[in-house]
Amino acid sequence: MEWLPLGVEIYLILFFVAMLAGFIDSIAGGGGLITLPALLSVGIPPAQALATNKLQSIGGSFSASLYFIRQKAVDLKDQRWAILLTFIGAMFGAILIQHIEADILRSILPLLVIAIGLYFIFSPKVGESDRQQRLTTWPFAFVAGFCVGFYDGFFGPGAGSFFALAYVTLRGFNLTKSTAHAKVLNFTSNLASLLFFILGGKVVWSVGLVMLCGQVIGARSGARMVLTKGQTLIRPMLITVSFVMSCKLIYDNHSAEIHQWVAGFF
Repeated sequence: MEWLPLGVEIYLILFFVAMLAGFIDSIAGGGGLITLPALLSVGIPPAQALATNKLQSIGGSFSASLYFIRQKAVDLKDQRWAILLTFIGAMFGAILIQHIEADILRSILPLLVIAIGLYFIFSPKVGESDRQQRLTTWPFAFVAGFCVGFYDGFFGPGAGSFFALAYVTLRGFNLTKSTAHAKVLNFTSNLASLLFFILGGKVVWSVGLVMLCGQVIGARSGARMVLTKGQTLIRPMLITVSFVMSCKLIYDNHSAEIHQWVAGFF
């Protein structure tokens, strides 16, 4: 991808934006709602912005995943099939999005994300401790790995929250453990998607690498807080991010109608 003539101050702003997004994303997901608008606001075309966003986000998901693995919060051997099917699902999603429109999914996504927030609001005991799992290894790998991985490759926003919810509801993990495992699958789906964006020549490398550095720093700090603060931090942030994400997606989908309604009201 051809280099874009951005000033040094823009790179600094994007670096700190990515750092904040990495911190939030490692705890509750939704970091892309911060970074993608930032990339678009500096004049990067949508296709290149999506590709560059995948590059920078992989820094955060890798940093957080590595921290969780080193702290033995995640057993990679136990998750190998979920990781494999997540990669395959994201690969298919990334291929499909290049050939069809995502308008239908974009319309229903806010409802799905709101449902996640409501689930944790009205189920305050969920995620406090490990519970009996509902799905064994292979069914879980398909539902949480392939299906959510496909969604992340195809569209993306909120995938980290969907991974975490799957671990809480289907594997019976507590919220801290679910967040750690979700980040590993999120890194896997980011990697698979990024490979296809690179092949398509869509990545703005100079911008993506600067933001990747910010993501690494922010995500490491967020991951550390996940293990030290646990559910007291994750639950309120997950609920907050879910509703902020929903409002942002609804506005993106219906901005013209909202502006018209506000103008008519006043």
